[in-house]
Amino acid sequence: MSSDPTTTPVSPEVERQVDSADSTLHNPRSAVVALGSNLGNRLDTLQGAIDALEDTPGVRIKSVSAVFETEGVGGPENQPNYFNAVLVLRTTLPPHSLLERANAVEDAFGRVREVRWGARTLDVDILAYEGVELDAPELTLPHPRAHERAFVLAPWLDADPDAEIPGHGSVADLLRRVGEEGVQRRKDVSLHLPE
Repeated sequence: MSSDPTTTPVSPEVERQVDSADSTLHNPRSAVVALGSNLGNRLDTLQGAIDALEDTPGVRIKSVSAVFETEGVGGPENQPNYFNAVLVLRTTLPPHSLLERANAVEDAFGRVREVRWGARTLDVDILAYEGVELDAPELTLPHPRAHERAFVLAPWLDADPDAEIPGHGSVADLLRRVGEEGVQRRKDVSLHLPE
């Protein structure tokens, strides 16, 4: 049963049909998505977001990073620490459709947008989308600040050791440059691909 509050349970037969339809769709592309949470049950929220994204027709998650704990960056002071993770997925959704689904998942988990970079139950950001460079008001690809944020680079490197950010270089080199101060890999908790 899905932990995604935006869906209702479906029969195994319907799930098989959806999986079958996904395999017939043409030209899936790789995309990288970052998850963050610093309110409520952070681990359950991140796992719920993973389940919700995997339940999306045209999306298949291929890799899930370890959980990294970090202090808030750039927002109000004295926020609770974040749990961060990165997903590598294959998708047939175009970037804006993937963004719409990401926003719907955030909303389903109670995301409130009152303070810029403020505390949140869930943040779902598209970091990169294979073959796409985009600069639109609602979506910039690759993510304009990913290359300078250790809390993004550390889990991204964990999920995909060979990752590159177009125009900036390898994630491994970028993380070495930025440093990992304030980013702690949490070995006592983990996320998993949905079964």
